Amino acid sequence: MTGLNGTVDGGGSGARTGSGAGAMGGRRSRNAGSAGNGSGNAESGSGTAGVGGWGGRAGVHETGQHLGPRASLLMSLAFALLLGALSALVMFPAAQHLRSLQDGERARATLHTAGACMTGQCKVTFEADGRTVVADLPVGSGGGKSSVGAAVDVRYQADDPRVVARTQDTGGGGAALLAWLTAGAAVFFLALSGAAAIFLARQRRT
Repeated sequence: MTGLNGTVDGGGSGARTGSGAGAMGGRRSRNAGSAGNGSGNAESGSGTAGVGGWGGRAGVHETGQHLGPRASLLMSLAFALLLGALSALVMFPAAQHLRSLQDGERARATLHTAGACMTGQCKVTFEADGRTVVADLPVGSGGGKSSVGAAVDVRYQADDPRVVARTQDTGGGGAALLAWLTAGAAVFFLALSGAAAIFLARQRRT
């Protein structure tokens, strides 16, 4: 009996040991499989997130490309209109006014008020028909660096001495130069706006 009990006990313990090992192996296999599936899902999720991130970046990049030419078109048009208006409505008329005084009465004047003569903030004083006249120099005049009291050679209208200009400016002065510069800049920005419009049209076709 002892031998049989030993055999039975030994066999039972061996069976239990084998079954326990098999169960542990099965559990480990299931756990490994679950872990593998989880890692695969995580990798696929990260891949999806990466694709979404790249797609978002591509969308932002494309949006920036579409907004760039439109913004440049609007800015170029705005600059072209502003500079064209400055040239046509301010500088060219100022140059014409200065030229109109080429044959005016001549007088020796004194700078009464100094400042930005190009914008019409300077005054001169001189004698005309026996009276003292204080008159504004027109827009486009030079001599902004002169100090108060400096001698100035001027031309004025005989019927209205307050219409006066420096003799050096009666050829058009700085107004003529600025008129051509602003006109050229307006043409340049207009060309830029045209190029931006062509670029936008090609983008829409493609």
